[in-house]
Amino acid sequence: MEKITIVNEKDEIIDYKERGTLTKNDIYRVAGLWIENSKGQVLLAKRAVTKKNDPGMWGPAVAGTIDKGESYEQNIIKETKEEIGLTNTNPKKVVKQRVKSPHNHFTQWFLLKINKPLNEFKIKKDEVAELKWFSKQELKELIKDDSAVVHSMKIFIREYL
Repeated sequence: MEKITIVNEKDEIIDYKERGTLTKNDIYRVAGLWIENSKGQVLLAKRAVTKKNDPGMWGPAVAGTIDKGESYEQNIIKETKEEIGLTNTNPKKVVKQRVKSPHNHFTQWFLLKINKPLNEFKIKKDEVAELKWFSKQELKELIKDDSAVVHSMKIFIREYL
């Protein structure tokens, strides 16, 4: 079984735990990818309804929990290929966010600018139910609905959009 990286409040690795055995006190690492196109639209992914955390909610185009032996960068490149079929990407590291509720993690955000129609993405159905390009105004409206967008994405949009 894969092990998840556990960190302290300074994002320093202190342990590894099997997926599914984390407690509310365990702080883990997540990588998130913010994708924009030349029109200023942002690509979001609706999480599959079978996902344990935040099923059926809109979130970043790509996100992944960091496994043992993996860096934030390695994770986001791996997840980008697995979840939406993009290869040879070079996302830019942007801000790191500390999220304490409802989950307990650090999210390292990455930015990728790409122009690609939705039908050219290859989504992994057990991870992603749907992809959609949103205008920034649509995003601001979407985050007003507490059940529509994952919490960490709401914080990111409010602070950085």
